[in-house]
Amino acid sequence: MKCIYYLSPSLKSTQDISDDLHSIGVDDWYLHIISKDESGLSNQRLHSSNYIETQDLLREGIIGGAMGFSVGVVLSLLAMGLEPLGPNLPLIAYASILLVLGGFGAWVGGMMGLARENKKLARFHGEIEAGKYLILIYAKLHQEQNIKKMMDSRHNEVRLAAEDAHFLNPFSELKFS
Repeated sequence: MKCIYYLSPSLKSTQDISDDLHSIGVDDWYLHIISKDESGLSNQRLHSSNYIETQDLLREGIIGGAMGFSVGVVLSLLAMGLEPLGPNLPLIAYASILLVLGGFGAWVGGMMGLARENKKLARFHGEIEAGKYLILIYAKLHQEQNIKKMMDSRHNEVRLAAEDAHFLNPFSELKFS
């Protein structure tokens, strides 16, 4: 599944695009809109984005978890070598160190990610703040060409902004148009 990004200039245009996407079989579940005007989206019953799309929760959580796990490996190796609690410490104690520190790192990273804008959206920040609407369309392989053809033929006021192999991979790069 690919995520296709379009920038729309107005709420009316975004509503028309949503209606046209529904007519070719794209459900609300696969259509999310990022906007400064959340109340406008709600009033028009347009599907707004979520924290996974707008915040850097996943990316920072994974990085934090990896860092916590790495610290856990170092501390477990030190505990094995120095034996501060005696020579017969069960293996579950070392596994607990890894689990606790990895989980703590993921939690702290996730909290930091909630405070940051999604890295993939940073390029669109100025346009969203200026009042434009970023439309994320999660296209199944068999729908991708139909979506692009419909957008090209019916909505020349919008522009294809970027494509992503899959939005949920926080480390993938966008392909900009």
